[in-house]
Amino acid sequence: MTILDEKLKKKIGYGTAPLGNLFRDVPEQEAEDTVRAVWDAGIRYFDTAPFYGAGLAEERLGRVLSEKNRDDFILSTKVGRVVLDEKEDKEGLFEDGYQNKLLNEYTEDAVKRSIEQSLERLQTDRLDIVYVHDLSPDFLGDEWITKFDEARNGAFKALAEMRDEGVISAWGLGVNTTIPIELALELEETKPDISLQALQYTLLQHERALTHLMPRISQQNSRIVVGGPYNSGALLGGDHFDYAPITDDQRKHIKQVEKIAERHGVSLKAAALQFSTANPNVSAVIPGSTRPDRIQADLDALSEHIPSAFWIDMIDEGLVSPDAPLPS
Repeated sequence: MTILDEKLKKKIGYGTAPLGNLFRDVPEQEAEDTVRAVWDAGIRYFDTAPFYGAGLAEERLGRVLSEKNRDDFILSTKVGRVVLDEKEDKEGLFEDGYQNKLLNEYTEDAVKRSIEQSLERLQTDRLDIVYVHDLSPDFLGDEWITKFDEARNGAFKALAEMRDEGVISAWGLGVNTTIPIELALELEETKPDISLQALQYTLLQHERALTHLMPRISQQNSRIVVGGPYNSGALLGGDHFDYAPITDDQRKHIKQVEKIAERHGVSLKAAALQFSTANPNVSAVIPGSTRPDRIQADLDALSEHIPSAFWIDMIDEGLVSPDAPLPS
């Protein structure tokens, strides 16, 4: 059992990547209103990272949460990138965030430096969970194994010591692929308590996570937080799937899901969130948004009734694995 299982009343948190100006320039007032809407909805788990707009998401989140009692919420951030004072012209996911350069490093010194920066931006004196961010081939390419070894001897040991000393409550990996978490769970010296697995245990794709990751999580008494449950918004009509432009085949897949959902009167949000949280290894799911009116919709979706016939049709049409735990 982790800190999330102990404290989280609802199996839902808030992922703050959009607060870092993911895909668009989010006005300050809209960002603040969204965080306040999350709080007002009763959500008490917030996940962020220096990577999200080079510190912008952490700052925006910190401005609102600094008004709250620190014992009333759970906060996680990430290490692996240190925000530098040097500027550059940004491109890609967070091109509208701060233009500060990021140092991609997983050493013990970098971890401590990153945490110090995060505490300042978040205006807090402590973190509950720290994830080692993007230690994965989708970001690091062929260099990822070298960086994994760097983290094994640096970040992993440093975070495990912080946990044992009571500085943080838990640590793990925050990645968009399953293999790094699988590998970390096989280490002898230290193992992650809880990891943030984005994009890979969702309604739209879950085979690898179901067959390779979840058994290891269960065996090692670890836990998972599911990020990106809508696969970068693709499930809900967005133009990106797993942070890349959506393909025709992916749109076709989503249309198949939509037809079954319409037939049974099921919202896609409900199907996605309830699918991810039905797995007993999942502590929480953390959709992200910068639209205040969407927060309550996410929360409501967790309790929406989904008839068993919907899941039967999804399995029969090969859209959900018959081995996946499903909502009762």
